[in-house]
Amino acid sequence: MTTYTGERIGSRVLVRVDDEPLCPRLDLCPHSPSGFNWGYHGSGPAQLALAILADHLPSDENRALAHYQRFKERVIARLAFDHWTLTDRDVEEVLATIEAADGAVA
Repeated sequence: MTTYTGERIGSRVLVRVDDEPLCPRLDLCPHSPSGFNWGYHGSGPAQLALAILADHLPSDENRALAHYQRFKERVIARLAFDHWTLTDRDVEEVLATIEAADGAVA
């Protein structure tokens, strides 16, 4: 099971995937070259949402790009300020909900 964690230490934020730093994936979309953030709707949370989905979907960057803004709204903007944990199951569950909603609209 893959685990994503975030924590604030002073003014710094640390985001890890299975105890390794999470790649921000600025190559896909450079929302926040200054780093990740969470708990609100903004560029740092958008970068985090994209990075998590790109990591979760390593062979499908287009799928990550298609859904990261809604993932930000449903998950990243609502994460606890000091510390949080998400599993790959959590990510997949939300992603399935987003895609189901997209299918209902189409």
